[in-house]
Amino acid sequence: METMFYAQPERVLLVGVDFKTDINFNDVLSECVQLVEAVQGQVVQTVCCKRNSIDSALFVGKGKAAELAQAVIDQQIDLVIFCHPLNPSHERNLERVLQCRVLDRVGLILAIFALRAQTQEGKLQVELAQLTHLSSRLVRGYRHLKSQKGGIGLKGPGETQLETDRRLISLKINKLKSRLTEVKKQRSTQRKSRQKTGIRTVALVGYTNAGKSSLFNRLTKSGVFAADQLFATLDPTARKVFLNEHLSIVLADTVGFVRDLPHTLIEAFSATLEETAFADLLLHVVDIANVRYEEQIDDVNKVLTEIGAQDIPQLIIYNKIDLLPVESQPLEVIQFDQENKPRAVYLSAYHADSTNLLRSAIGSYFFHEINEK
Repeated sequence: METMFYAQPERVLLVGVDFKTDINFNDVLSECVQLVEAVQGQVVQTVCCKRNSIDSALFVGKGKAAELAQAVIDQQIDLVIFCHPLNPSHERNLERVLQCRVLDRVGLILAIFALRAQTQEGKLQVELAQLTHLSSRLVRGYRHLKSQKGGIGLKGPGETQLETDRRLISLKINKLKSRLTEVKKQRSTQRKSRQKTGIRTVALVGYTNAGKSSLFNRLTKSGVFAADQLFATLDPTARKVFLNEHLSIVLADTVGFVRDLPHTLIEAFSATLEETAFADLLLHVVDIANVRYEEQIDDVNKVLTEIGAQDIPQLIIYNKIDLLPVESQPLEVIQFDQENKPRAVYLSAYHADSTNLLRSAIGSYFFHEINEK
């Protein structure tokens, strides 16, 4: 697993703007720090400010931009990252004032995906997302930014691709879409084959770092990369799982979701996310030890709606109960609804017994479904 793609961690100046919305600003900052750490960046300084609205030219206003420019010089900053989406004109104007590369939240997430993609399919989808995002930013002047040294957000198509014209970018995007259409056809054929044999498909979904891959490894006895970091798993993986003598399933691990997941990513990863939309059951993995777990559930459901998977039945998996205070730790248990169908499971992916508990819950769900028919 590749963990670094340049010798020295880039020195990052993180910028957060509190627009006084319903979203907890401290949570926004904290998550952005984790995103930077996921690409091995070093947050040297964080600058925060409050605004009622976005400045049309510089996002943060002329005075704050001047303050950032001085911080870039004082702290020898390589990269300024905003915890928010920026439009192309904001990025161009800020880079002109700061004399430094500027990356927004979308570009940061794309940088993580470019670093993590391992399979050919994953790399195709990442490149499509990057080119789609960068196509509107082709007029930026990078000559003074020493971009050829590489860095966060430059893995993948990179600066050489950015220096080409819009026509070549468009041709490349169309070519990638065509190749991914073939991937969709292959997946569709595989799904039809499974449906003919009666094998059910179960997809793991959840907020990034909720523990999906750890549970996947438990159930399938495989070695999918799992780590305590955002977007540790990117490439789609599916394995057949024997539940009992009457039932086997295909279990699919998917990319983790995140608040305001960029639409370019959702569109580019449609080939992978279709596995979720066509699943018979979703295992919605929740990090119950995270204070924002209820908000994260809502964030995941928003993405599921966007990909057309909002009507797929869900079994909620409340993971990481071992990280809760001892006095409030629930027992590893299956909760049932009024029809005696499993609706939630409380467990820890690090406990060996959790595998049997989860197998039992999935088996019970399909047992009731078969009997209802």
